[in-house]
Amino acid sequence: MQTTASWTIEPRHWEDPQGIALRTRQRAELDERYGCDDHEPGPVPSAEDITVFLMAFDPDGTAIACGAFRELDAASVEVKRMYVDPGSRGSGVAAALLASLEKAAREGGWTTVKLETGEAQPDAIRFYEREGYHRIPRFGHYADSEISLCFAKPLA
Repeated sequence: MQTTASWTIEPRHWEDPQGIALRTRQRAELDERYGCDDHEPGPVPSAEDITVFLMAFDPDGTAIACGAFRELDAASVEVKRMYVDPGSRGSGVAAALLASLEKAAREGGWTTVKLETGEAQPDAIRFYEREGYHRIPRFGHYADSEISLCFAKPLA
């Protein structure tokens, strides 16, 4: 668990009600950005395939951000459902949440973090590049997806 004066990051179950609410808001935002609800080329994350799910809470206990990863193979994990409530963007919580996911991946023995995003998310692209992620060829379920941009970061 990571704590700052502004938030606390802790693991939660995928079905946590506040987590579901955050992911629902994320979905609505992406539907609006992409102009449709068909913008996820890979399998939808579920409680069965998510290895780690973290949430950030403000001092009042309200969920303000979430992020997860699922195992791709013995060496790599894929970030899923990174989302920060608009009112908390720019606070540093996204970087702290991603760092916590990377730490959990390192502790689990994985050496690479991968992710998929899209051109309708230029803010996400800038964020991941700023956090040390680099573009890679589309992988796995995204290999043939024209809307997917993929990134990776080796873990030291």
